[in-house]
Amino acid sequence: MTESRADMVKRLRMRSMRRGIKEMDLILSAYADTHVADMSDDDLALYDQLLAENDHDIYGWIGGQFPVPDLYVGLIESIAAGAHGVTRPA
Repeated sequence: MTESRADMVKRLRMRSMRRGIKEMDLILSAYADTHVADMSDDDLALYDQLLAENDHDIYGWIGGQFPVPDLYVGLIESIAAGAHGVTRPA
């Protein structure tokens, strides 16, 4: 059974809100609310993959404490820009 796009968007928004640490709940739920519905299918798949990563790693990537894996560089930059109140140029 294949997940519909609408179901995937709902699932990703919920997974963004229900993380292991409160900071990630806040950062990822705000990002998901703003961006997930408008993502391409490939971007949704990448975001889904990111959500499977450890919260402490993601938090370190967003905060610049750890090097970001090449796969996630653009996504982490976008999330970090929102987390720091900065808008990314189009």
